[in-house]
Amino acid sequence: MIQSALASFAKNLSITSSSSYPLTPKQIKTDLLSGLTVALALVPEAVAFAFVAGVNPLVGLYAAFLMGLITALIGGRPGMISGATGAIAVVLVSLVADHGVEYLFATVVLMGLLQIFAGIFRLGKFIRLVPHPVMLGFVNGLAIVIFLAQMTQFKEPGTDHYMSGLPLMIMLALVGLTMAVVHFLPKFTSVIPAPLAGILVTAGVVIAFGIDVPRVGDMATIKGGLPQFHIPAVPMFESMDSFLATLKIIFPYALVGAAVGLIESLLTLNLVGEIKGERGGVSQECVAQGTANVVTGFFGGMGGCAMIGQSMINVKSGGRTRLAGITAAVFLLLFIVVASPLIEQIPLAALVGVMFMVVIGTFAWNSFNVMRKVPRVDAFVIVLVTVVTVFEDLAVAVVVGVIVSALAYAWQNASRIHAKTYETPEGAKVYQIQGPLFFGSVEGFLEMFDPATDPSMVIVDFGDSRVADQSALNAIESLAGKYEAQGKEIQLRHLSRDCHRLLKNAGHLMIDSDDDPDYEVATDYSVRTGVLGAGH
Repeated sequence: MIQSALASFAKNLSITSSSSYPLTPKQIKTDLLSGLTVALALVPEAVAFAFVAGVNPLVGLYAAFLMGLITALIGGRPGMISGATGAIAVVLVSLVADHGVEYLFATVVLMGLLQIFAGIFRLGKFIRLVPHPVMLGFVNGLAIVIFLAQMTQFKEPGTDHYMSGLPLMIMLALVGLTMAVVHFLPKFTSVIPAPLAGILVTAGVVIAFGIDVPRVGDMATIKGGLPQFHIPAVPMFESMDSFLATLKIIFPYALVGAAVGLIESLLTLNLVGEIKGERGGVSQECVAQGTANVVTGFFGGMGGCAMIGQSMINVKSGGRTRLAGITAAVFLLLFIVVASPLIEQIPLAALVGVMFMVVIGTFAWNSFNVMRKVPRVDAFVIVLVTVVTVFEDLAVAVVVGVIVSALAYAWQNASRIHAKTYETPEGAKVYQIQGPLFFGSVEGFLEMFDPATDPSMVIVDFGDSRVADQSALNAIESLAGKYEAQGKEIQLRHLSRDCHRLLKNAGHLMIDSDDDPDYEVATDYSVRTGVLGAGH
């Protein structure tokens, strides 16, 4: 398993281009400009999420640089953008408050190792169990979260008070100007990505006219040096007791962080894949996210995962290859090291306008129409996941959505089981079972039979059914026990290969002949009772 995963990883790795989007001069130009746009949008996001986690802004900026660079190089979907995210920040905030930033770095390293293991053992494939209504709810919820996150930019610098009067009107006007440029520019030219043009136009207006509005530098200074290698200063290897004590602290946070990061990353991977028309790369993305987090933890970053907002900016600006993500990371590092005075002059209104356009483009507006046409349960799941994403977090929302969808599916299938009956010339009664036999349908299954009035021989035909789980085995044994108590015989017929194996392994089949379970030979099986003790 490990060898095949690593072989697949090596085969899919392509730093310079992808098969669908060759690295032509035109694509290079588009990727470079798109990467610059993403880098500009990453700055306030990384700083804001660092504040959420309770750490220095540079911890968030270093995470954005390292996560973005490594996942761009080896990630499963060229064009995706990763960095410091609010989902991870929320998970780690209490850890930082209780134990300090060094424990955060250790947790990020462990979180990355767990994600690498998930990729090697192909655990990411379980993302296919996420139904489409959950995906719609995820997209809508994330769009609302991105929108609400921009509201903090409308506060007066250094206070918790929102703007009012003329400052608010100026801020809204500049946001509107940015949005107008982003919306209308593509109708005239595609020489420069519209989000980058919107930022440059609004920044030019503010600087040229000396308009007093909040700028990036008002949030925090982004000036710093290159990230330095740093082993987390936690008492983990002093003794076995200290190792276990430290692990007890960081493992719960690492496990939750790894799960949240992979869920958000893999859902973003699917979303970007739909836009680009690409598939696969799940295990590779898990390994890439894990590797990025391990490196980030050793270089003083707060960890992170894929970012749906920045990924949408990239792909909608034309970024398609790994070069776009690499460019975004390199530009971000240049901002930190050499260009911080210039970047700190960019008005926040320009970045808010870009993010508002991301919200408009990300939100699945057709879901309002979809909800009128799909089953009520699916419509409920869309709304539920959206609400839970906004008020709780993404991981909880996805788990809740999957559970509700699974229970709804089980309930629907439980009500579908029924039987057609007829008698053979020999006087045996045959029950032709229709529908799956599993935990949700066993009660309906048992209610179809009448041991007291049935003839001495009863045949249960599973040609149109499947024996799915232990509850089904218990039901068959219980049914056989009822007929046995009446002095009657029950036999099973037309078992598919998987049902045959399940019943045989449970010890229920009295006869183990050389039949073919694929219905070429119809062999009847007697049932042994007392194997599972009727479930007790």
